[in-house]
Amino acid sequence: MDEIVSEGEISAACSKVAGEAVPAQGSRALEVAGLQAWYGDRHVLKDVSLTARTGRILAIIGPSGCGKSTLLACLNRSVELAEGARWSGQVRLAGVPTQGWTADKVRERVGLVMQKPTPFPFSVERNITYALRNRGVRKRAQLSAAVEQQLRAVGLYDELAGDVRRSALELSGGQQQRLCIARALAVEPSVLLLDEPCSALDIASTSAVEDVLRRVAKTCAIVIVTHNLAQARRIADDVICMSGGEVAWEGAVDELFERQYNTVLRPLYGSDLL
Repeated sequence: MDEIVSEGEISAACSKVAGEAVPAQGSRALEVAGLQAWYGDRHVLKDVSLTARTGRILAIIGPSGCGKSTLLACLNRSVELAEGARWSGQVRLAGVPTQGWTADKVRERVGLVMQKPTPFPFSVERNITYALRNRGVRKRAQLSAAVEQQLRAVGLYDELAGDVRRSALELSGGQQQRLCIARALAVEPSVLLLDEPCSALDIASTSAVEDVLRRVAKTCAIVIVTHNLAQARRIADDVICMSGGEVAWEGAVDELFERQYNTVLRPLYGSDLL
């Protein structure tokens, strides 16, 4: 007889990793002040400050080379893996300073999904359970239930007809990207960062990912870097425009596209802006 697992036990499997309840809608999940970053002698981020709130999607836009991806790498601490890179500044998660935290501790709270889908080269199921097992979740029934929960959240469970033992490498590009999002969500991060997650996807797959992000935003703060201004307008609540490693403008998405289009976007993008 299969072991029955309650919703509370599923939540407990993830809570064992996350360690706290879902924060209130609109609360400050991530606060950054005076962030600076360098690659060697090249100063790529200059006094960047921002706030990302639970329940809202923050889009970061700007011309190529303005520091958008480096900003995400600093927030997730993956920038520290790059030779010659260094950064400084204040980062708070749910109001708590992260100074002195290990990079692994930060990454438990701040997930990162890259531009190119990066599924692990094993089963769909193991992609989801990998982090949970590493953080002490061992009960098989809890792990299985968590896999189904996360795959349903990103619309993959029914598409795969429940075949979670299928190789992740057999999935389409769009499915792989949604699997990467599900994998990041398995440990219930308070912030989810995405670096151009749809740039290599077709229209249908892009729409599926955007639908997932709208749903996910109900439980965490989302920060997405995108070159696609139409995408930013479709899914974002707030926008930061970057130029030359600095924040050139920040505010509500409607304000940017309805009232600041010519004063903010045209100077940033010039002739590239249609």
